[in-house]
Amino acid sequence: MSDGAPDTSSTGLRLLLVGPPGAGKGTQATRLSASYGIPAVSTGDIFRENVKNGTELGVKAKGYMDAGQYVPDELTNDLVRDRLSQPDVADGFLLDGYPRTLQQVEELDGMLGVDGLSLDAVVVLTADTDEVVRRLLGRAAEQGRSDDTEEVIRKRLDVYAEQTAPLIQVYASRDLVVEVDGLGEIDEVTGRIVAALAAL
Repeated sequence: MSDGAPDTSSTGLRLLLVGPPGAGKGTQATRLSASYGIPAVSTGDIFRENVKNGTELGVKAKGYMDAGQYVPDELTNDLVRDRLSQPDVADGFLLDGYPRTLQQVEELDGMLGVDGLSLDAVVVLTADTDEVVRRLLGRAAEQGRSDDTEEVIRKRLDVYAEQTAPLIQVYASRDLVVEVDGLGEIDEVTGRIVAALAAL
């Protein structure tokens, strides 16, 4: 491929993208999906798709979402398992938003292990907390979201750090973690990720 992305057509690249709110994870997921020719699999998209199509799992998920509750692990696992069984992910995928807990890490290991597969790399986008807070406060102002105060944003970042640190440790122990600075021009960040993956 001309963009420096490794040719994964025969092996399929299976990536997990992790990063704090405001680090540009959604943008990079879309770009990496296009670069590597693999679908971006986001739990948010899976939920919305199933709810829209009125699937049995979607109806269950909607009940929790309408009540303002988190969709439980078990149901999230079922939705992801269903998504990873679709033909378009046979040659690789980019996971965004899953796994979020150690139990989900084990579930994902099991889902992939059935076919003798595993993740190839876990890309962790890092970002200076103060810079992320500035970015999210700017976004909140643009979108008129007055409830996104600095205190709320910092709390979300603390929760992210607390929840994801154990997952990152697990994947680091498997030598899968690639840390990339998520701040800077969008093209620049994509370039850093592609270069880091090529170096694997």
